[in-house]
Amino acid sequence: MLEMTREEFEELVAEALDRIPPELTRLMDNVAVFVEDEPDAAEPELLGLYEGTPLTDRGEWYAGVLPDRITIYRGPTLRMCGSRETVVQETEVTVVHEIAHHFGIDDERLHALGYG
Repeated sequence: MLEMTREEFEELVAEALDRIPPELTRLMDNVAVFVEDEPDAAEPELLGLYEGTPLTDRGEWYAGVLPDRITIYRGPTLRMCGSRETVVQETEVTVVHEIAHHFGIDDERLHALGYG
C-alpha cells in the first residue's frame, strides 16, 4: 500500500476542492468536507460519501438543518492507487463525484461523465 500521511492526503483534498470552478463553489450551500481514514466496515472500498439533501431537493422547508457532509476516505484510496500521481487523480475524481451529489447528480450520470 502506498504511504501518505493524513496531512498530505488532506492537502490533496484541499487542492482538489481549489480546482472546482468558482462558479460552482459559489452555488454550494451548507456543505462541509471531511477526510477520514476508513469508511464503515460494511463498505471497506468506499472512496467518498455524500450525506445530506441535494440542492435540487431543497425547498422552502429547508432551514436550520445541519450541513451536508462530504467525506473522503484515505485508506481505500491509498490501497487502490499505486503512485502519488494516481492518488492525486483519484482524489480529484472522488471530490468531484461527491460534490456532484450535492448538486443532485446521480451515480448513473456521473459514470456516464467519467466520474464513476
